[in-house]
Amino acid sequence: MNSFDTSIETFFSGFHSCVLCNHAVQAIADMYTFKGLVLIPVLWWLWFQSAERRQWRREVVIATTVSGLLALLAGRLLAHFLPFRTRPAFSPDLHLHFPVVPQSESLLSAWSSFPSDHAMLWMSVAVGIFIVSRRVGILALLYVAIFICMPRAYLGFHYPTDLLAGAAIGIVITYIMTRDSVRAHYATPMLRWIERNPGPSAMLGFVLCLELVTQFDEIRAFATSVFKVV
Repeated sequence: MNSFDTSIETFFSGFHSCVLCNHAVQAIADMYTFKGLVLIPVLWWLWFQSAERRQWRREVVIATTVSGLLALLAGRLLAHFLPFRTRPAFSPDLHLHFPVVPQSESLLSAWSSFPSDHAMLWMSVAVGIFIVSRRVGILALLYVAIFICMPRAYLGFHYPTDLLAGAAIGIVITYIMTRDSVRAHYATPMLRWIERNPGPSAMLGFVLCLELVTQFDEIRAFATSVFKVV
């Protein structure tokens, strides 16, 4: 572990004796309420705003959603193909104390720490919000840093560099996908289809947003169980 990761993880370890702090951070890290259920509704709010540049704003919201999906996919692929990195909570060589990892999180021990898919996905969404509304976007970026990224470092789920790398990748993905020259190839036709088919598009939008909030956890769990049986 590099000196940057060491200094931050050592700093966090000084708070691990506080039982109340551990429970609070664990709740924030585990609950969907503190992740996608905060940011995804902001995208819906931006979608239904009756301000000027409505078409551009809706195209950016579409591009942000697509960027989030790409960020989540990229995070899974990178964690699979890059060299395995043990998470801090499961690395005895660090000689650091972390809160007890619940049984529900034991699967993390077999999943590489680098990069953080949480940071990739939600920083990607926060950047999309920032592109549409600077003031709301700054709050979204701070929210991701404080309530999504920081708890995962505190609990030893990720090294700080895992989170920074994931955030950087998510930012780059959204930046590219929201450029006018790129967005016009997919967001514009998608918006036309949505406007022509409000019923089916609303249904699909609801399902897609639900899966983003949960990060496809149930689908991935089902696919894993099927794979084990097969």
